[in-house]
Amino acid sequence: MKTYLITLLCVLLLTQSFAQAPVRVAVAGLSHGHVDWIFNRADKKDIVLVGIYEPDQELADKYAKRYKIDQGLFFRDLIKMLDQAKPEAVSAFGATSEHITVVRACAPRKIHVMVEKPLATTFADAMEIQSLASKNSIHVLTNFETSWYASNQYVNNSVEEGKLGEVRKVMVNDGHQGPKEIGVSKEFLEILTDPEKNGAGALMDFGCYGANLMTWLMKGERPVSVTAVVHQNKPGIYKEVDDEASIILQYPKAQCIIQGSWNWPFSRKDMEVYGDKGYAVAVDATTVRQRLNEKSPEEVLELEPRPEPYADPFSLLASVVSGRLTLDKNDLYGLPINVTAVEILEAAKESAELNKTVFLK
Repeated sequence: MKTYLITLLCVLLLTQSFAQAPVRVAVAGLSHGHVDWIFNRADKKDIVLVGIYEPDQELADKYAKRYKIDQGLFFRDLIKMLDQAKPEAVSAFGATSEHITVVRACAPRKIHVMVEKPLATTFADAMEIQSLASKNSIHVLTNFETSWYASNQYVNNSVEEGKLGEVRKVMVNDGHQGPKEIGVSKEFLEILTDPEKNGAGALMDFGCYGANLMTWLMKGERPVSVTAVVHQNKPGIYKEVDDEASIILQYPKAQCIIQGSWNWPFSRKDMEVYGDKGYAVAVDATTVRQRLNEKSPEEVLELEPRPEPYADPFSLLASVVSGRLTLDKNDLYGLPINVTAVEILEAAKESAELNKTVFLK
């Protein structure tokens, strides 16, 4: 009996050890301004960094010095890194146009991928990513800051519970003063202002939030039509891309207005959802304004932040890869929502170029 109990205890401890083993993660690219996050979470042990791919030696050296990273972790060849470092997942922090390259390399090796928003610069790339993920049984997640917001979750729950009634109008506002104005790195600025690498300017950089959120609220339903107007308020700074974008998504019984801007006086990421019974406004990550009855005044709710692992994209990635978390088919990180979001963005670019409404096939 004593031997049995000892054996059982060893098995339990070993099982717990494997369950809590950190996920092996590699970084593909250092030019995206959000990459610093992964180097600033030493207090969390859910992932272990096993490799960094960056072809720009000067940029690699800068990060190695800044974060005192072992030079042995750096690779100038993506395939070599994947085959030698053997990550379970890769987090892509290069240009949006390079996401397809990362997935093409990772998918046949059964390596999961997380990219920064949006999923791709073209609908063709988005569909290929989805096909590769399905064929090779890997997860491809898209990280949006607004996915971490408790306020957006509350508003969506209110829609699902019928508190707002049927959704009629949604307004999503995202933007800031402009990437150069807020002081992004020269490498990141070069991506954001390149129509090939970023897909567009503010339309892609901030319009993607609304496309992601509205598709989520509509449970994956695609809009009937997309109408977009873009402009260069600052052509001296943003010569090749738009810095102002307004996108209208029309559904059979709902409309969404997406405002993406590099011209606002300060940063904002908020969403207004109006149903035929009431409305709710996600003011910031943890604040909601709502009015659910015509005879009742508006109320302000202060929410707790989303619990782990939802408040940290790398924790969420680790939870999904390890099998501790199964995402809903309609999840904000998931491929179905984000492939449609890219379809919307491509239609918006076409609408702006043609100066007319584009109807989706």
